[in-house]
Amino acid sequence: MVAPDFLAGLLPPSAGTRPVILDVRWRLTGPPGRNDHAVRRIPGAVFVDVDTELAAGPSVPGPGGRHPLPEPALLQEVLRAAGVRRDDPGQLVVAYDDADGSVAARAWWLLRWAGLAPDRIRVLDGGFAGWVAAGLPVAGSGGDATEPEPAPAGDVVVRPGGMPVVDADGAATLARDGVLLDARAGARYRGETEPVDPRPGHVPGARNVPAAGNVGPDGRWLPAAELAGRFTAAGAGPGTARVGAYCGSGINACALVLALEESGVTARAAPAALYPGSWSEWSTDPDRPAATGERESR
Repeated sequence: MVAPDFLAGLLPPSAGTRPVILDVRWRLTGPPGRNDHAVRRIPGAVFVDVDTELAAGPSVPGPGGRHPLPEPALLQEVLRAAGVRRDDPGQLVVAYDDADGSVAARAWWLLRWAGLAPDRIRVLDGGFAGWVAAGLPVAGSGGDATEPEPAPAGDVVVRPGGMPVVDADGAATLARDGVLLDARAGARYRGETEPVDPRPGHVPGARNVPAAGNVGPDGRWLPAAELAGRFTAAGAGPGTARVGAYCGSGINACALVLALEESGVTARAAPAALYPGSWSEWSTDPDRPAATGERESR
């Protein structure tokens, strides 16, 4: 995490290395976050679209889910356009959204998956709302700050594989032999409602830890001990050998992977696995079972 005040101190006219700031505001049912970016944004932020740039698209259920992982060449093009450099340990890359940090966590996860050094990647604690609440400058047509000159193009090279992933079979194995966490809201996990995907329910054996609970009422991420308590209650305490996460389409689950690491439940060298296809892939296969209600005891 990075605090708004700390990030503000890195912006021009700071003499330090200028960070790359990724605005990844997105909502499942719209409207597009690009409109918000045009009106008000952190000065120097570059908008990155979740549906078309942080995923392969098109956003439809099926193999790979609604948000399959992007093609490495496309992600590399997007990151270079934003100014991300290959070998610059002093250059931070900071992502923010305007919700609970889950979408920013998708950018964090993809940057790790692409091979960037973990120390270079941050999520803005509190998101855009936290930035505004701190009274920091805002650019755009509805802002009052001057936009800095665009950053020069970067030369980052995307090398996939920096974070572990599992497919549907791997997710089923984790649910049976390890701990598979479902990041969706409780009502979707229990199968009481399903507004997007073909079938309600959850992967049998998965445990529900909604990603929205990673943050407090102020939108800031919970302290590490409180995050750890959420996971311990779900059976994923420190030292748990095999942990994975999924959600509807592989977006919100990234926030659980991040929170597991922030809490110390998983180590940076051995992060939780992500099931990118998530429920949007699983639920399209009629041969895969769907559980409903609360998780049964094993």
